[in-house]
Amino acid sequence: MLSQTVDMNQPAAPGTNAEPLRTRHRRHFALRQFLRNRVAVGSLIFLVLLGLAALFASVLAPYDPTKLSIMDRMLSPSRDHLMGTDQFGRDIFSRLLYGGRLTIFYAFIAVGISGGIGVTLGAIAGYARGWADSVIMRLMDILLAIPGLLLALVVLTILGPGLVNAHIAVGISMIPVYVRLVRGAILSEREREYVTAAQVVGAPPGRVMRRHILPSVWSQIVILSTSVLGWAIVIAATLNFLGLGVSPPTPEWGADLASGREWLTTGWWISTFPGLAITLSILAINFLGDGLSEALDPSLRRR
Repeated sequence: MLSQTVDMNQPAAPGTNAEPLRTRHRRHFALRQFLRNRVAVGSLIFLVLLGLAALFASVLAPYDPTKLSIMDRMLSPSRDHLMGTDQFGRDIFSRLLYGGRLTIFYAFIAVGISGGIGVTLGAIAGYARGWADSVIMRLMDILLAIPGLLLALVVLTILGPGLVNAHIAVGISMIPVYVRLVRGAILSEREREYVTAAQVVGAPPGRVMRRHILPSVWSQIVILSTSVLGWAIVIAATLNFLGLGVSPPTPEWGADLASGREWLTTGWWISTFPGLAITLSILAINFLGDGLSEALDPSLRRR
């Protein structure tokens, strides 16, 4: 019998049987590499549990997060109030759970906005080239010249304050990062033999992009998205800290962090627990991103 050797480092020609086999092998190998990274796996478990806690906050929260209770104000952490109460008598633990809904959910929306627009523009710039590439990249150069937080503030000034507008502003501020990454990756992939083969057989540009080029750069997009998610949480929390996002008494980690800054000496728990939630979330996202980088990028895998 004749045996067929599949080179895993070279893309297969479109339509061959080796292509799905190679794709499955790469996915299984990447999964094994990821599972070997205990820190990344632990970070993923933490983020999943955090997301579930926020999703089921209405079941897990022992108190109404917005209910005022003057008799219970400024209580330190105890059995009745695990994380204490704030200056208005509201339970910190309950507000942390409900605040996670807004912080995490809208951070994903911001990443979706930046990723959807950024990948589309980057794909057009990298594949079409010519005047489209020049116009898109000059616009991205202008946006990249402005720091992310400042750009978000500019967009928020145009849109007006508010929770939804704050996260739209965060999403727009992250678009240039996606555009530059996707454009560079596509410029490299479009010269590969399998893309040329698809073009020779008459595949339309849209099909070449969807079926052959983008699947080859998706791992880089996933890795970038983890970093963008962390930055989205930081910038969104900063905007809410400055009072440009949610309106009181809506629970949100950045806003709750700001509400306790005047009580640090007498009620340290008011700001400490929201701050820890933000810090631990970002650390977990960064560790997860490192694990994905090692699993999906061959050049970063441990020997």
